[in-house]
Amino acid sequence: MTDTVTEFAPAELAEAAPAPVWKRLRFEAAASAAEEPTLASLLNAAILSHDHLQDALSYFMAQKLAGSEMNALQMREIFESAYRADPELERAAERDMSAILDRDPACRSFLQPFLFFKGFQALQAHRVAHWLWNEGRDTLAFFFQSRSSELFGVDIHPAAQIGSGVFFDHATGIVIGETAVVGDDSSILQGVTLGGTGKEFGDRHPKIGKGVLVSVGAKVLGNIHVGDGARIGAGSVVLKSVGENCTVAGVPAKPVGDPCCGKAEAMEQSFLEEFDPKL
Repeated sequence: MTDTVTEFAPAELAEAAPAPVWKRLRFEAAASAAEEPTLASLLNAAILSHDHLQDALSYFMAQKLAGSEMNALQMREIFESAYRADPELERAAERDMSAILDRDPACRSFLQPFLFFKGFQALQAHRVAHWLWNEGRDTLAFFFQSRSSELFGVDIHPAAQIGSGVFFDHATGIVIGETAVVGDDSSILQGVTLGGTGKEFGDRHPKIGKGVLVSVGAKVLGNIHVGDGARIGAGSVVLKSVGENCTVAGVPAKPVGDPCCGKAEAMEQSFLEEFDPKL
C-alpha cells in the first residue's frame, strides 16, 4: 500500500486527509515521514507497514510495554489475541483518537495521540488488560496494569469499565478503582482520582456517566453516580452524587450556579466564571 502525500503542507493536512481514522492516520504518517526523514523508520515500523489499525496498535503498544519481564513478541501476541477476539477494542481506539482530535486544541492529527500521547496509550493498554480480566486471566491483567502505571503514570484497575470516545488529557496521576465505570465521550484530566472512601467494600467506586468532564485534580470518591453531561471543577472533592448536566465545585463539592446548568462541552474549564464573575 502506498500513499501520495508530498503535495500537502502540514497546515493543510487535516483538510486534505481521508476521513476514516486508519486511512487518515496512514496519510499523516506518510506525510510526516516525507517531511522528517529521521522519523521515517519509526513511522514505517509503527504504522505504514501495517494494513489495519489493530495491527499497528498491537505492534506499537507491545514495543511500549515490553521489558525485561516480557519481551515485545510476547506482548504483541497478547494484543493481537485481544483484538481478534473483540473487534470492539479497535473501534474504541478509533473513537478515542477522534475524541482527542475533537477536544484537545493542542492536537492537530491522529498521529499525535497514537505516537506521543500517554493518555491514549494508557487507555489502550487498559482496554487489553480489561479484556484479560474478563477472560479470567487476572494475573496477566495485573501485570498490564503495573507496566502501564510504571510507564505512563496512570493507574487503572483492570476490572474498571471505561467506555469509548474517552479522553485522558495529560493523564499523569489518573487513578481509577476496581468497580469504577466511565461512560462514553467523557474527559478526565491529570491528577484525577475515581476512588473509594476507605469505608466501603465490594462495589465502592464512582459511576461516571456519558459526556462528563472531570477537571484537573478532582477526587470523586465512593459508590456515587455522576450524571451524563456533568462537570466537576478543578481540585474538587466529590462525595455525593451529581445530577445530569450539573456543575459542582469545591471541597466538598457543591452545585455551582443553577441546580443544573447545562451540558459539559469540549474541554472548557472556565465555567465557574459563568456563575461568579469574581472568580
